[in-house]
Amino acid sequence: MEPDLEVVQIRRGESFKAWSHGYPYHTVRWHFHPEYEIHQVVSTSGRYFVGDFIGEFEPGNLVLTGPNLPHNWVSDIPKGSSIPLRGRIIQFSESFIADAMKVLPELAGVGPVLESSRRGVLFSSETSRQLSPMMDEMMQAQGVRRIELFMMIAGLLSRAQGAQVLASASYLPDPSGYMSAGTNKALAYIRENLTRPFGEADLAAIAGQSTSAFSRAFRRHTGMSLVQYVKRLRINLACQLLMSDEQASITDICFGVGFNNLSNFNRQFLAEKGMPPSRFRRLLADNINAAKAA
Repeated sequence: MEPDLEVVQIRRGESFKAWSHGYPYHTVRWHFHPEYEIHQVVSTSGRYFVGDFIGEFEPGNLVLTGPNLPHNWVSDIPKGSSIPLRGRIIQFSESFIADAMKVLPELAGVGPVLESSRRGVLFSSETSRQLSPMMDEMMQAQGVRRIELFMMIAGLLSRAQGAQVLASASYLPDPSGYMSAGTNKALAYIRENLTRPFGEADLAAIAGQSTSAFSRAFRRHTGMSLVQYVKRLRINLACQLLMSDEQASITDICFGVGFNNLSNFNRQFLAEKGMPPSRFRRLLADNINAAKAA
C-alpha cells in the first residue's frame, strides 16, 4: 500500500510546527512528508511502522523520522473509544535545519542523528523521560522560547545514548513513486496553489480519476471534503497573515488567500475560528499591547 502525503503547514513567522493530537485522528495513517518529525507517544500502546520496520510501542516511545520516510502509529484501544492526547510532535524542514547549521556551526553535532533519521531513530526511555517536559512546554511556547526549547531538544537528541536505527539499510523512501498515487498528486497541487482558483474537476484530472471517484478518495484520505479541506487551509493562512502583517486589510487578506467574496470569507472564518477576522486581529493586538505594558 502506497503511503499518503501529509501536507505540513508551518505557520508564517515560525520555523517549525509543534502540535499534539488524540486518537483516532485523521493523520493517523500510513503517510509521509518532506519534513523531519520528532514523535513522542504520551498515552496508549500498540504497533508502529517506520519504513520496513514494525514494532510495538508504549507511552514514552520517542522516534525521529527523516524526510519522506513513511510512518504510522496504530493504538490498541477498544472500538468506539477515543483518547484526548496520544502524542506530541515537532516537524521541521530540511532547509530550516540546513540554514541553521550554516549560521550556527555548533549545530553540526546534530548532523549524525539527522542522517540516521532517514531510516528512523528510536531513542531510549531515559532520553524520552528527559525530553518529555520540553515537548510538553513546546506545545504552548511562543517567540524566542520556542527556539530555546528546539535547541535544547536538538542537543539532547544529538547526545543521546542507546538510540536504535529502525528501517533496514536497504530501505530507500521513494517520494516520486508515492506521488504517482492520484490523490497525493492532488494534495501536492493544493499545497503549491492554495491561493489560486481551482475546483474538484481540475484536481480529479490531475489525479487521473473521475470527479466522483476523486471525491470519494479525497474524503477517505483526509477525513473531509475538498471544500472543507481547502477552506481550513485558507483560513489558517489568513490567520497567519492577520498575525504577521498589521498593515494588510482584511479585504486584501481575503482575496490574497483565495476567497473571492468578503462576506463568505467572514462567514467561513467565524465558523472555523469562532470569531470574525476583525475580532481575531483586535484580540491579537490587545495581547501584544498587554505584553508591552507588562
